[in-house]
Amino acid sequence: MSQAPQIRIPATYMRGGTSKGVFFRLQDLPGRAQAPGPARDALLLRVIGSPDPYGKQIDGMGGATSSTSKTVILSKSGRPDHDVDYLFGQVSIDRAVVDWSGNCGNLSAAVGPFALSHGLVDPGRVPRDGIATVRIWQANIGKTIVAHVPVSAGAVQETGDFELDGVTFPAAEVQLEFMDPAADEEGAGGAMFPTGHLVDDLDVPGVGTLKATLINAGIPTIFVNAEAIGYTGTELQDAINGDARALAMFEAIRAQGALRMGLIRHADEAARRQHTPKVAFVARPAGYVASSGRRVAAGDVDLLVRALSMGKLHHAMMGTAAVAIGAAAAVPGTLVNLAAGGGARDVVRFGHPSGTLRVGAEARQVEGSWTVTKALMSRSARVLMEGWVRVPGDAF
Repeated sequence: MSQAPQIRIPATYMRGGTSKGVFFRLQDLPGRAQAPGPARDALLLRVIGSPDPYGKQIDGMGGATSSTSKTVILSKSGRPDHDVDYLFGQVSIDRAVVDWSGNCGNLSAAVGPFALSHGLVDPGRVPRDGIATVRIWQANIGKTIVAHVPVSAGAVQETGDFELDGVTFPAAEVQLEFMDPAADEEGAGGAMFPTGHLVDDLDVPGVGTLKATLINAGIPTIFVNAEAIGYTGTELQDAINGDARALAMFEAIRAQGALRMGLIRHADEAARRQHTPKVAFVARPAGYVASSGRRVAAGDVDLLVRALSMGKLHHAMMGTAAVAIGAAAAVPGTLVNLAAGGGARDVVRFGHPSGTLRVGAEARQVEGSWTVTKALMSRSARVLMEGWVRVPGDAF
């Protein structure tokens, strides 16, 4: 019996922030995968090595964590005032699912460098030395991201001394502006606070009634107080990811929050929408030892935040969730704002399992409703490998 040979597809393996993913130009994908649909999903699943009942993604490019099971498709933008269209696919590890419901804020840092290196930006707008501004259309959520990418001798500068907790080595700083980041999720009406409240009483079967801030900014996120669910906010991954009961509790909170936000119609739909919304818990500042062994003092941060991604506690912080943290911190009265001490603020530094992160947000109230015009943070990005990725020709 003859077997289909492998095909090869031009691809780049990149780190962006605290995530890694396989980047493609839309035009380089096989014809069947250039349009959304089952063929595209099947191809990306095979590239990453999913679904894998062993949970290791040995036969693919994935790294067996939510942070390293990611794909990006980029194309030159036809939209006015934009350079590149950016589509993000979060690939499940153990299920045959590619979730297109949200953005990856970490990999957003790699989009600008990729676009510059692959001719997706008008050469007339790229300085020989200095900072190139790349205007990105985030196609998953219909939002604009502006990346400020360092350029040296006409090429993207990847090396530098910018340090990011959760990333081992320093690199060049890429500044990101998330414009008007309130997510226009279906059913949420585009409101930053879809329920109309800064704090809701969220009834969670088997858990109880929790105070929760439900926000659409960067990515739909559910914030609860750490103390209310038996935590301190200083936890690292091992304290939660090996606890099946804790993970089930967080998934129950996530499902009920998704219902209240109008993202799903029935709680059981949450299992098919793993990427969004996120669930996070917050606490007032306290000292702890980060996963690297470095001590974070209470005075180093304004608050503590721990967040789950794809059913597990994240090793650092998702970039989009950091936008949500910055936005919520800027609005007096949210659980995030109160954990940070309350009052007006346009920047917040929070502690996460790998260390600390600073994020800014510009919030204002218009006719009684809050909106965030911009969220800002710095990440870094680097090409890890480039060439071709190979998959069996009958995989999609």
